[in-house]
Amino acid sequence: MRSLIAAGILLASGATIAAPTSSLLDEVQQRGALKVCTTGDYKPYTFLRDDKQYEGIDIALTESLAKSLGVEVEWVPTTWKTLMPDFLARCDMAVGGVSISLERQKKAFFSEPIAVDGKIPFVRCDEVEKYQTIEQLNQPSVRLIEPPGGTNEAFVHRELPKAQLELFDDNTVIFKSVADNKADVMITDSSEALYQQRNYPTLCAVNPESPLQYSEKAFLLPRDDMAFKAYVDQWLHLTKATGEYKRIADKWLAKPSQ
Repeated sequence: MRSLIAAGILLASGATIAAPTSSLLDEVQQRGALKVCTTGDYKPYTFLRDDKQYEGIDIALTESLAKSLGVEVEWVPTTWKTLMPDFLARCDMAVGGVSISLERQKKAFFSEPIAVDGKIPFVRCDEVEKYQTIEQLNQPSVRLIEPPGGTNEAFVHRELPKAQLELFDDNTVIFKSVADNKADVMITDSSEALYQQRNYPTLCAVNPESPLQYSEKAFLLPRDDMAFKAYVDQWLHLTKATGEYKRIADKWLAKPSQ
């Protein structure tokens, strides 16, 4: 026999569990809009075009999620440096190649992983052999360039403290600095490096199948809202099972035809 007591539910065993509370899952449907933070500067996941429209893997996935909820997406611009405070203050979720990290986990939940990734060097193709290992990279003569505030910068500070580091705000053209020999290495995720090789044929991803650090991509979600997380995770599971995720990702990640 079950009976409600106070703010909890009394089970036959005598234990109590908290009564259901309101969730963002209900609020978003009532509001008719899903507020989503994204940087718009990280292909293949999120990119703000000249016509002020977003595109990318996570953009298409978010639009699919919103459609399943019967709501529209309200995009909220952010930067990697301000991602967490903007998410906490203004957004229901954050997307765009967000890496799972324990520091972020202290303030938010993550969806189930969308994809596996990892940090690798992105260098000029004629210097691939020079930048294979942490030891080779962690030298005072090595010029690193990174966008501020994200997991790339955190990796460099932790693993490559002896190298020179320049922080460069525009993540859409940062690779040109390496191509033009103004920097030697950008540490980034293998997915971004593999994608950007299309645009910078003189640059090469170093050992993309064996990254220097394992990582996973996911959606950033509100902490402690289990109903909302459960919905997003189930939607993601079905999106992968039906092949929708692959169709979206292949548009950006499949090798171009020769």
